[in-house]
Amino acid sequence: MSRVAVVGTGLIGGSVGLALRRAGHEVRGFDRNADRVAHAQAIGAVDEAAHSVAEAAAGADAAFVAVPVAAVPALALEVLEAGVPAVGDVGSVKAPVVAEIDRQRPDLAPRFVGGHPMAGSEQDGLEGADADLFVGTTWVLTPTEHTDGAAFTAVRTLVSQLGAEVVAVTPEHHDALVAVVSHVPHLAATTLMDIAATTGEEHATLLRLAAGGFRDMTRIAAGHPGIWPDICIANRDAIVNALDEYLKALTSVREVVALEDRTSLLELLERARAARRNLPVGTPTGEALVELRVPVADRPGVFAEVTTLAGSLGINIVDFEIAHSMEGGGGVVVLVVAEQHGAALEAALAQRGYHSSRSAIR
Repeated sequence: MSRVAVVGTGLIGGSVGLALRRAGHEVRGFDRNADRVAHAQAIGAVDEAAHSVAEAAAGADAAFVAVPVAAVPALALEVLEAGVPAVGDVGSVKAPVVAEIDRQRPDLAPRFVGGHPMAGSEQDGLEGADADLFVGTTWVLTPTEHTDGAAFTAVRTLVSQLGAEVVAVTPEHHDALVAVVSHVPHLAATTLMDIAATTGEEHATLLRLAAGGFRDMTRIAAGHPGIWPDICIANRDAIVNALDEYLKALTSVREVVALEDRTSLLELLERARAARRNLPVGTPTGEALVELRVPVADRPGVFAEVTTLAGSLGINIVDFEIAHSMEGGGGVVVLVVAEQHGAALEAALAQRGYHSSRSAIR
């Protein structure tokens, strides 16, 4: 058992606390809203409600900062300054957060591991908190060339204990990806819902006719609106680029429909159907695994290179450890991945100059 601080006890922070406590960890929580953290304690999301960030962080082995994106850097720095050896967050924008922490305190930044659980709920606040919220979902971690290996391992281990699968990518790559798979879909759903809701006299009839497809597509528009202005501002460039691509694609679809081009329309529908059916659904239980042992030099950036290379290939790291301390000029990073991805990752590592060894473990 370890002690974990959770700063921010809303939907995600509350769910993290519930899951951590179920996994056997002691959780101390803090929230600017004293009533909310008291409620978190009452429902079992935290063992103890702290009265300050420093109190929550005192003696903690790790911490998660679960607050809106704009507030993450300041609170993460408070936790780091309190001496917590490994600090993660849950914000859906990473590059500006990581950059700001590094700008303000480059000495503390290596202990911060940016993260983003790809999970949520239409329910607001603690009422939607659920210990199973992260089970089977993807939790993105964004190490940099300065990230401390022990801090990454600590955060990664805790995230895995929440039931999530970890994917490591760079902060910039993360922001570009989530603009496409999360931020623009939310704006698209919101816009479509707004169109349907502002049709005047037709509104009631239109919504009565709303079938499963419309309801499924606009479901995410029911999410808490308060977090989205910060997200859109923080990830403005990536979102604008993704919106431009979406608008270009919609314009193309409009032309296809206007021209009654049945062939092109069918090709588009078939491509989308195939892509949707091929979306990954997680690692099957009992899947054969392999272990890659990667000798690495003791130099800045080597740790992030190995983990983000796997992420760029879409390969989930099932387990991760540093076999021994980086003394004598190097060390060994141990990666556990699905057997079907072992050869590809080994080959990619070789192309980057890493000479790994691969062996089956079950």
